[in-house]
Amino acid sequence: MEGEGEEQTSIWNKETVPKVMKIVSTRLAQRDLISLLLLSPWIHRTLISYPSLWLSIDLREMNNAGDRLIAALSLPRYQHVKQISLEFAQDIDDDHLEVIKSKCLGSLQDLESLNLNGCQKISDKGIEAITSCCLKLKVFSIYWNVRATDEGVKHLVKNCKYIVDLNFSGCKSDWRFRCSGYQENGEKAYSTGGCSKDTMAYDFMDHIRHLSDKSLQLVSDNYPELESLNLTRCVKMTDSGLQQVFVKCSFLQSLNLYALSSFTDEAYKKISVLSHLKFLDLCGAQNLSDDGLSCIAKCKKLVSLNLTWCVRVTDVGVIAIAESCTSLEFLSLFGIVGVTDKCLEALCMSCANTMTTLDVNGCIGIK
Repeated sequence: MEGEGEEQTSIWNKETVPKVMKIVSTRLAQRDLISLLLLSPWIHRTLISYPSLWLSIDLREMNNAGDRLIAALSLPRYQHVKQISLEFAQDIDDDHLEVIKSKCLGSLQDLESLNLNGCQKISDKGIEAITSCCLKLKVFSIYWNVRATDEGVKHLVKNCKYIVDLNFSGCKSDWRFRCSGYQENGEKAYSTGGCSKDTMAYDFMDHIRHLSDKSLQLVSDNYPELESLNLTRCVKMTDSGLQQVFVKCSFLQSLNLYALSSFTDEAYKKISVLSHLKFLDLCGAQNLSDDGLSCIAKCKKLVSLNLTWCVRVTDVGVIAIAESCTSLEFLSLFGIVGVTDKCLEALCMSCANTMTTLDVNGCIGIK
């Protein structure tokens, strides 16, 4: 009986476990897969034998992310990783990326997507190190990275020739003074204002440059096949820089210009060359008028258009959009007081079959 039980256990481990794991593993998050590795040698062996399970590394919001990443890239199962997400991960900086460049270069040869969103300890130096390892990179995101400058973008375009998706959202900062002092318990405290000369002393001064038109020039010159670009809150960019993107990146399908009030109608005169554009976010474009919107209307494949707080827009511009962009599914006119029922009538005539979301909150001219 004992021998029969051992035989059944062996059959279970050799045949049933692999079959079950093959089905279940494809539906599990990577962190769950890693937990399963610890359950038994059979499960470990089975999961490791499926290379497709180890094509991504997910360290989002995790502590000690820098050390974890180095450790992961040292494992054979991650030798062909294609996607790494470090979004809002803690404790990763330039030094970690330098170590990866020197010790884990081979593991990144197939990397296609790198998410560094919110990794605020990474600067141009780190960007240079990591991009020099990822020559096949296609997707690069550094949302809310206040240390990135035009120099970092220069390293990116030099090292990575196949980028199709870029997110520079929130890559900005200003001159900042930080004051240091001590709390009653003796611990050092920091403040960005309200410092008393008697109790506090200026500890350091920090200047993080905005991404500028130089970055747009680098992007437009090197990525003619770019499909997605997010420039949210990159406030130092101008009309001329944006026009370079329009002229040279004609395959753009998604363009996010959220909270960029500096762009004027002049910027949009050449947007019509973006014949593939489907998503456009212009929330807060306070200098956009009906003239600029009429140029945007020439992008006839638009599916989603956000005009929230584009306060100079009137019925004239929205009617131009309605008549040309007949595939529109999402349109936000939130906060635009210059539009009336006339534009709604035009939208009903042209986009009734496709429109799923229309936001007219705050449009006091619409009854």
